[in-house]
Amino acid sequence: MTKKWTLPGTMIQVDRSEAGQIDKAFDTMFLTGGMTLSQVCSLTGLEAYMVQNWVKRGFLTSPSHKRYSMEQVCRIININMLRSILPMERICGLLSYVNGNLDDASDDIILDSRLYFIFVRLAVRARELDDREACHRIIQEELTDYAEPVPGAKERVVKALEIMLTAWLAAKMRAAAEAMLQQLD
Repeated sequence: MTKKWTLPGTMIQVDRSEAGQIDKAFDTMFLTGGMTLSQVCSLTGLEAYMVQNWVKRGFLTSPSHKRYSMEQVCRIININMLRSILPMERICGLLSYVNGNLDDASDDIILDSRLYFIFVRLAVRARELDDREACHRIIQEELTDYAEPVPGAKERVVKALEIMLTAWLAAKMRAAAEAMLQQLD
């Protein structure tokens, strides 16, 4: 029996063993050249006004011809994944730490899609990340082929991924605690 797993920040259920191939699944989803707002909302569970507000506030660039690119969708997913545990200012600060100005892709040190895909592979392996050293080592393994566009970029990406993973795990623990508390009622 295979266990279904919800991809972080989305509504997509996948077999946990296949989650490491997320990049191939996303490539397929974007064969038509992008996603409409309603598709993004179906994928993430977000309301349209939220996504539009994030564009208005400069958290991501405007869609081109009413279609969101894979990079924009992955940025939306990254924000969605973290918003249950971190305030929006902190999420934007974290994303700016690795990608500078959020509404300008020219200063990015890692694609939002690559950041998300690495994160998913780390989340699948979360059971192996029992301490900070193990987490750091596994993130380094995921980034072996990462070419730094500027000196120090790799270490910034490592730190961002450590924070994202810690926040995601904290959100999962918080949800589990809430569920246990509800059983007390």
